[in-house]
Amino acid sequence: MKLSKTQAIASWILQVVIAVILFQTLFFKFTGAEESKYIFSKLGIEPWGRIGSGVAELIAVILLLHPRAVVCGALLAMGVISGAIMSHLTKLGIVVKDDGGILFIFALSVFIGSAAILVIRRSQIPLVGTKLGMGGRISSVH
Repeated sequence: MKLSKTQAIASWILQVVIAVILFQTLFFKFTGAEESKYIFSKLGIEPWGRIGSGVAELIAVILLLHPRAVVCGALLAMGVISGAIMSHLTKLGIVVKDDGGILFIFALSVFIGSAAILVIRRSQIPLVGTKLGMGGRISSVH
């Protein structure tokens, strides 16, 4: 099913916002900024967790901005950011190093935005036990 103009615009706005949030954190992860090192040290996964999550986020950014891979990008972004949210709720706390909770707010924004993209593009998500037929219609596998 083709997206309406409103759906397409809403999806693209969300895709760009999420990509910008994820992309701006990459600089801090890949350069080993003090705050990033602190976070991943506290989680016990420095440096590999920092670098690995950065690579996953970079892939999510690329997929979110590629028209045929948006659903995969949103799923990957949700997966990666779920780990960040759980880390905040279990080990880091909402406020990290006096940031006023901004990292947590960004994480929630990425999660909610990715979920909204998946709702908007739900017709593009292949379902278990089905395959995409001609013209994007979903047909049963027999």
